[in-house]
Amino acid sequence: MKVNLLTRHYLQAQLPPRPKNSHKGDFGRVLVVAGSRGMTGAAILSARAALKSGAGLVTVACPESERKTIACALPEVMTFGGACSGGAFTAVAASQVAAFAGAKKIDTLLIGPGLGSSRGARAFALKLLKTLELPAVVDADALNALACGPRPFKIKAFPAIFTPHAGEAARLLGKAVSDRPACAAALAALTGGTAALKGPGTLICGGKTILKNISGGPELAKGGSGDVLAGLTAGFYAQSGLARGFTPGTALGSAALAVFLHGLCGDLAAKKYTERCVLAGELLDFLPEALRYL
Repeated sequence: MKVNLLTRHYLQAQLPPRPKNSHKGDFGRVLVVAGSRGMTGAAILSARAALKSGAGLVTVACPESERKTIACALPEVMTFGGACSGGAFTAVAASQVAAFAGAKKIDTLLIGPGLGSSRGARAFALKLLKTLELPAVVDADALNALACGPRPFKIKAFPAIFTPHAGEAARLLGKAVSDRPACAAALAALTGGTAALKGPGTLICGGKTILKNISGGPELAKGGSGDVLAGLTAGFYAQSGLARGFTPGTALGSAALAVFLHGLCGDLAAKKYTERCVLAGELLDFLPEALRYL
């Protein structure tokens, strides 16, 4: 399968429209299902990124025990607390979160950042993905839950975007990632969605197309960077999907846009702070400049 470099022309076309006479509901209701004790930062980073991308309304669904921490850190988001044990979701919370998503007319789901690897958290993630029929971004611990679950994957979320790094991809595929384009195509085929295989020159595959990112560098090799990318992806997907429809095409375009801008934020941050000193939480400070480039 041919690999095409991302171009400025392609990316400009993926930017969600921003009409003058719009309101917050026009830009998407995003539900970020994330966080556990010791990893509330993942929920905070991803939710902030979804907001910063332009999503209209963002809610974090988290274990009830961690809700206060997240609410205090992000006054712009709403929160919902689900059943938990030891600071992590339990399987019981899946029906609670699903009911909340239906009542609040959520448009897009982001699941995975910081959920944890406990048996309850993994059961929760699998149950929610089997229950919710929403366009979704599946990341981090939700990917690991899928890798440990039954094959083939049975999820109702569609069209979905999967965002594994090499380790998560290896667990999903059951083999080490060597030929990256082949693995990106295999991930897209395995999941039935868009796969963004993260790493130097991130590859975004929608089944028939593989796009290679040209932005970003070693400044992104730091904890929390992937959480920011997941939030940007969900935010752009919510906006683009509402404007143009939630399709494999808007999934691919939203993932590509998020990956490129995330990398460009890294490039810009590195110029100011050096590649060594950039923090994941600082990346979004450079998003306005990155957007102006497009």
